[in-house]
Amino acid sequence: MRVSVHIEEWPLWTPFRISNHEWLTAEALVVEISGDGCVGCGEAQGVYYLDETSASMLEQVLDVADTLSAGVSREALLNLLPAGGARNAIDCALWDWEAKQSGKTIWQLLEIEPQPVTTVFTVGLEATPEAMAEKARKAADCPVLKIKLGADRPVERLRAIREARPDAEIVVDANQAWQPAELQDIIARVSDLSIAMIEQPLQRGADHFPENFSSPIPIAADESCLDTDEYATLSPHYDIVNIKLDKTGGLTEALRLAEAAKAGGKDLMVGNMVGTSLSMAPAFVVAQMCKFVDIDGPLLLRCDRLNGMRYQSGRVEVFSPDLWG
Repeated sequence: MRVSVHIEEWPLWTPFRISNHEWLTAEALVVEISGDGCVGCGEAQGVYYLDETSASMLEQVLDVADTLSAGVSREALLNLLPAGGARNAIDCALWDWEAKQSGKTIWQLLEIEPQPVTTVFTVGLEATPEAMAEKARKAADCPVLKIKLGADRPVERLRAIREARPDAEIVVDANQAWQPAELQDIIARVSDLSIAMIEQPLQRGADHFPENFSSPIPIAADESCLDTDEYATLSPHYDIVNIKLDKTGGLTEALRLAEAAKAGGKDLMVGNMVGTSLSMAPAFVVAQMCKFVDIDGPLLLRCDRLNGMRYQSGRVEVFSPDLWG
């Protein structure tokens, strides 16, 4: 097999901000694996809070390129590289190659009957509550909004957004910005706003929930649950697990994590690290099992790939195999 790897840079419409990071462009690592007249492609952005960059992921792929060229299965890949963006790009390229080489779609390989899903539209962190409310208002055709919050006036921001969009389903992502002592207070103050869930309110590794903690709003683990190994030690206070392929290191491990979380009685969410439709397509596979779907990455980009995902008023259609899988 032949392995090709390169880095791409995709411009965003506007800077995308969360509580602890800002993106001006979306950098993508793209892996192509070819053999038997077929080419499989995979894309990854990496896990920024684990200090992954496009350059570090590229180096990881180059380090194992000879092994990949000799032929490696998706199962063997799990032991060849640690979880992360590099393994994700390779794993998704192998899935794509396997589909093309077998003459089957990803849906036939997994025996899934795909259905359209509804994705959130993400409202990034802005300087004022009013600015965020305006962004929410402009997304009037999107029925589900994901609101990025930090430590600065989270309640005021949510109230402004709810006033601007009384019709929307709202989910919140704090990206580790809150402290345990303030979590219960924030939940109490927004309990009348019909918030569907709160994602990763506390810091990874320090998500010690207050004593006798209870919440009328479901709590989701994102940074606190990377893969199946970390799921085994997940706090029981989490009701939902957010699965991202860059975290799990590919679709293969993502499907394992989904199975484990469902068996443990958790609801599922699928997320993204802001990428093109080539990143969203394998995430769409996981979305078939999820209560919450966050695969709006291409909507934040100025342009997307040919044969990209089709978005209409929050609805995401089943993608073409000309894109992936």
